[in-house]
Amino acid sequence: MSLNYLEKGRDKRRQAGMTTLGLIILVLFVGLFAFAGIRLTPVYLNYMKVIGVVDGVHKEFDGAGASRSEIRNSISRRFDIESVGVITAKDVKVTAVDGGFEVAATYPHKAPFIANISFVVDFDKRVIIRR
Repeated sequence: MSLNYLEKGRDKRRQAGMTTLGLIILVLFVGLFAFAGIRLTPVYLNYMKVIGVVDGVHKEFDGAGASRSEIRNSISRRFDIESVGVITAKDVKVTAVDGGFEVAATYPHKAPFIANISFVVDFDKRVIIRR
């Protein structure tokens, strides 16, 4: 009986740990998420540039009594300086609202992932510029 007990204990020690197949699956799973992060990082970096442009226009003109054309010119200049790629200055909407203008940069950004699988991220940044 004691020999049988020792053999069972030895089997348990040999079964501890991860198999090669389990390790490969784990590495593939982690690699898939890492690759997704690599593909989405430029998308969010571009959005950070758009946020910087819209917030900069807000800081420059909020309460200064700016016109729509001044706001548009500032957006266009800032887009050129920041080298924003996906959206153009013409895509940013400047609409009159009560007491000022609303500057809205809304756009989808599609990033390819693997084969025919893509990520589509919708961005929406709005500010109100008071007169």
